[in-house]
Amino acid sequence: MPSASGGRIMLVGIGPGSTEHMTLRAREAIAEADTIIGYVTYIRLVADLIEGKEVIRKSMTEELDRAVEALARAREGRKVALISSGDAGVYGMAGPTYEVLFQAGWTPDSGIEVEIVPGASALNSCAALIGAPLTHDFCAISLSDLLTPWPVIARRLDAAAAADFVVALYNPKSGRRTRQIVEAQRLFLRHRHPDTPVAIVKSAYRRREHIVLSTLAQMTEADIGMLSTVLIGNSSTFVREGLMVTPRGYANKYDLDEGGSAREGERAGRSLSTGLNGWLAGLQEDLAAGIALETLAARHRLPADYLRETLAEPLDLLVASEAEEGGE
Repeated sequence: MPSASGGRIMLVGIGPGSTEHMTLRAREAIAEADTIIGYVTYIRLVADLIEGKEVIRKSMTEELDRAVEALARAREGRKVALISSGDAGVYGMAGPTYEVLFQAGWTPDSGIEVEIVPGASALNSCAALIGAPLTHDFCAISLSDLLTPWPVIARRLDAAAAADFVVALYNPKSGRRTRQIVEAQRLFLRHRHPDTPVAIVKSAYRRREHIVLSTLAQMTEADIGMLSTVLIGNSSTFVREGLMVTPRGYANKYDLDEGGSAREGERAGRSLSTGLNGWLAGLQEDLAAGIALETLAARHRLPADYLRETLAEPLDLLVASEAEEGGE
């Protein structure tokens, strides 16, 4: 690799695809580039921004080819914009590009500058269209088994379902991969109520945008494809007035019917009475009452050795630590 090529690779996340939802830096990066590389569909989404530039179009499964091409152009001293929909670091081109770069012996001092330009990922775009489903803890899982073994995907699905995460399913279904979404549903139904809200959003903010609000039991009846993102709610998620909302948990601490005042036993800006310290104090009381540690572990669905190690910490130190906390 040349020691000082002056080339540059900009990994540009263009967001959902509509120009108005693209960041200013994404537009600037595309304007600065003399070479544009990307999947054919993504190139079409920025067609009005790339006139007069060298454009290299690649197919869906040619991610490594795109990265290799970007490196080759950067070695020639060119400024390359490598396009990803959503965010380049979320199921995008950032990972494959760094793999290719490191394999080629690249370092930040090698003369080729690399910049990641963030963009709104599909889960952000889809969530914005249907309400506020991601207000509490969530995770994203891709159902594509082209590069990831299915047992790995299945374990992640089962763990996320059991842990009550809101889950965004990427790459849920294609012409060849039709059973994966059915298996995901099967795993979630082991842990979630059949009426759990589900949103299927296709082509968010694009010309053929389509939104379906469904349930966990019925979601596979909807039209789902590679351009769809499936959002599965947690045990608290609800749908009202056509909007899917996951509560943050304020009702656990505040009485919303009484002007938002703290509930009995709760303090604003402090952990819940059932937060870590309050929970540990309750565990100690249960143990003192003769309840076995294994019984408590099963009750809370946590490993017994975790409870044992945690309870070995002096509770007064934990309480003192909480007393020093500020408001969240």
